[in-house]
Amino acid sequence: MLKLSRHWLCLLLGALLLSGCGFQLRGELPLAKYPAIYLEGDRHSELLAKLSEQLQRNNVKLLPGADAKLPHIQLQTDGLQRRTLSLFPNGQVAEYELIYTVEYQLLMPGSEATSHKIELTRDYQDDPSRALAKARELDLLLDELRTQAVSRIIRQLGRL
Repeated sequence: MLKLSRHWLCLLLGALLLSGCGFQLRGELPLAKYPAIYLEGDRHSELLAKLSEQLQRNNVKLLPGADAKLPHIQLQTDGLQRRTLSLFPNGQVAEYELIYTVEYQLLMPGSEATSHKIELTRDYQDDPSRALAKARELDLLLDELRTQAVSRIIRQLGRL
């Protein structure tokens, strides 16, 4: 009997420590506070498509028009810049630093619009002899950067 009560006491203590430190399981973020959101941005943007898909996965309804009583996310710009990091002996670029930047505004009901900027970086090694493979790798890196930017936007929304 004493062994069983110690077991339950340890389990309870562990649960209290985990909940007390703010531990939460990662994965789909519950955005129950926001049953509906209006997204604004370039309709052909892959970032907007990824963001709307992720919000729908979190059971958030996407509104067809803006509503002053509901949150509004306005994607302003997203772009990719390359900065040269190293060169081959013949002068061709060997390595780039990719800088993906997203600027957006969150308009919450009853408050001023807040501007946010996300900047993500990756190193990318170029090889002119494998141009097709490197182009595919660049597409995959850009897709990964967009996914991370969407995750940050949703985390920011979840913190408000």
